[in-house]
Amino acid sequence: MIIRETTDAFIMTTQDDHGRFSGEIARGFRPSLFMDESVLDEVLLAIAEHDRAWLRMDDTPIWNDRSGTPYTFIDYPVLPKLLMYSKGVDEIEAMSPYAAYLCSLHFASFMKNAKGAPFVAFYQEEQQRQERLRRAHEFPADDIVQRQFGLLQLCDDISLYVSMNEPGATKEQEHLWFRNGFAMSIEGEKVVAQWISEDEIRLSPVLFDQSWSASVRWKQVLKKEIQQEGLAQAFAAAPWTEQTVIFVS
Repeated sequence: MIIRETTDAFIMTTQDDHGRFSGEIARGFRPSLFMDESVLDEVLLAIAEHDRAWLRMDDTPIWNDRSGTPYTFIDYPVLPKLLMYSKGVDEIEAMSPYAAYLCSLHFASFMKNAKGAPFVAFYQEEQQRQERLRRAHEFPADDIVQRQFGLLQLCDDISLYVSMNEPGATKEQEHLWFRNGFAMSIEGEKVVAQWISEDEIRLSPVLFDQSWSASVRWKQVLKKEIQQEGLAQAFAAAPWTEQTVIFVS
């Protein structure tokens, strides 16, 4: 779950909704960014489905007593999270081996330098998956794989940027993760996002041939409802809200 806290509520976006929003963003990118359009459908599948592991975890959100907030994707208990990550990539592999390969690279990248036995075991298992997939299938050249993997992570970051910031936030108000741009660079230029209104975002360098809109849904779960009904019931009862963002060219 992705959480943005306000004075009286938690704005809660499920990881799967975030993933599908990532996929919508990617569909608007200039095709040349992908370098090899023969696997474009599989790359778009990887981006849209990359967080399907969270379907089961986000179905019933749980409360973090230590922080006094719902658990998020950042602090969710490690063992069930890693187990579901593996299961999620298994399910993507059944759809597309190359999409699973990109998603495996994505999740393994989080654990590459992590300490602790569960993280090391997960990383090693995903490396084994990647080796097995490379042996069994013909994938694009390494430079193309790295670009397409980078675009998956970029769309993930852009979607997080939308969900973790107040619409229309100034650079000074943005979440610290994003004030200096994203990790991805295109032709040597770091990708940077900026709200220019409550429903418009400008990305530089230009990633779209024309302005592109994408929508994500979330729930505003009132804190008083959580106190009265508990988090799971309050989340289930809260209505969905759809937010549409225009990425201006």
